[in-house]
Amino acid sequence: MACAIVATGFLLAALMFVHIAVWFWLRLYWDRPYVALIVAGGDVVLAIVLGLVAARSSPSRVELEALAVRRRALENAAGTLAFSAIAMQLLRLLTSLVSRRRSRS
Repeated sequence: MACAIVATGFLLAALMFVHIAVWFWLRLYWDRPYVALIVAGGDVVLAIVLGLVAARSSPSRVELEALAVRRRALENAAGTLAFSAIAMQLLRLLTSLVSRRRSRS
């Protein structure tokens, strides 16, 4: 997991470097405001294309199975928590009953 985080950091750094390189390359031909608009426009077009690809893709069989496993795990966890809460209440009740009997004796 740590390697994935480091790799993501390097990927973000590489993307920033590409932006800077494109900025300086375009800066040779146009003024700053136009270059900023071109770079921002390219980012918007890339975001739209990736958004459309993501919207068109449907979950795979593996993703659906993983979602079903996650839901079952959450349901079981909720049941376990409910049981734990009831067990804690019973333990408190028993503890108070035992302490009352000892105080009477």
